[in-house]
Amino acid sequence: MVDAHRTFVIVGGGLAGAKAAETLRSEGFTGRVILVCDERDHPYERPPLSKGFLTGKEERDSVFVHEPAWYAQADVELHLGQPAVHIDRADKAVRLGDGTVVHYDKLLLATGAEPRRLDIPGTDLAGVHHLRRLAHAERLRRVLSGLGRDNGHLVIAGAGWIGLEVAAAARGYGAEVTVIEPQPSPLYAVLGPELGQVFADLHAEHGVRFRFGAQLAEIVGQDGMVLAARTADGDEHPAHAVLAAIGAVPRTALAEAAGLALAERGHGGGIAVDAGLRTSDPDIHAAGDVAAAHHPLLGHPLRVEHWANALNGGPAAARAMLGQEVSYDRVPYFFSDQYDMGMEYSGYAPPGSYDEVLIRGDAAKREFIAFWLAEGRVIAGLNMNVWDVVEPIQTLIRTGARPDRTALADPSVPLASLVPSTEG
Repeated sequence: MVDAHRTFVIVGGGLAGAKAAETLRSEGFTGRVILVCDERDHPYERPPLSKGFLTGKEERDSVFVHEPAWYAQADVELHLGQPAVHIDRADKAVRLGDGTVVHYDKLLLATGAEPRRLDIPGTDLAGVHHLRRLAHAERLRRVLSGLGRDNGHLVIAGAGWIGLEVAAAARGYGAEVTVIEPQPSPLYAVLGPELGQVFADLHAEHGVRFRFGAQLAEIVGQDGMVLAARTADGDEHPAHAVLAAIGAVPRTALAEAAGLALAERGHGGGIAVDAGLRTSDPDIHAAGDVAAAHHPLLGHPLRVEHWANALNGGPAAARAMLGQEVSYDRVPYFFSDQYDMGMEYSGYAPPGSYDEVLIRGDAAKREFIAFWLAEGRVIAGLNMNVWDVVEPIQTLIRTGARPDRTALADPSVPLASLVPSTEG
């Protein structure tokens, strides 16, 4: 039986919002739970959009966080296809696009992020794509299948995770793929130059063409359709479709208009929240891609755009909304699947933050663990086609361990033996 005297409103119909609603109920909250989604689809997970669903290995229904019937069963009130357009903090109310006003005792903002747009001529042509929403993935899946069938060309702007995963999917369909990236290697801002070559080689072996150090300057069309992609140095690449995969920006407009504090751009922007995922208004929390949380382990705010952050951040925010003591200190984690390569990354090691990358295993065979070290401390680790090692890697990071380098690089030495003892 729902107690109408307390109402918690969640704005954002992604994984973070859906898991927050689930957690409120599992933790015994009996008040109203209102989940506001600006898409017409029920809340879904995003990794399949560039992985299993895009490749055709998974069906559409597999992406949803819960079965549609779950929301009614859990007494979660869904507003699908309704954006939140205004927050009145004084009246503790949210106005929706259709004029509906919902009042809240606690509010969670899980508004996510949106793709960066290419600011070049030709982006209005048919055949220019972004990948963020289920509708984007459905459309792109049809396009990739058609390109493969007709020996068509896809040009991808950006060699980040989305760009590389879509490149792998496109090659799986048989499409020709060219990736244009201004940095000297793939994933440069995340992995640095040391690991980028591993991914460049992987894709080159599967027929992907890279143009590093190049900037996409114009998309050339004919009769409203994409014809080619031109770089700033004048090179022209044939294209029947173009994907803009140049990153995402947090959707902070609603929070900013409400006067909530935002994080500095150097920390990824987003809505500033403390370790309990509280914003500058104690009755408003934020989680998922949009939240820049003060990380107790790192000592500074961090905004993370990955599945695990939404999976864990939504429930953490829900518990904090219920008054529980929360310190959101998860080690950042993400994963990727490309061709027959699977990998997991834990930690945070942007270029300039580490002294060395140490390899444990065989990088040429793409069966290894890479450790990023700063003054001997493990600050990040990537395991490629090596499994069941995330827990010891994250423990090494969390404890600030400085393991013996020779032992760390030796696959015959169990990782667990390098974790400092907590006894004594």
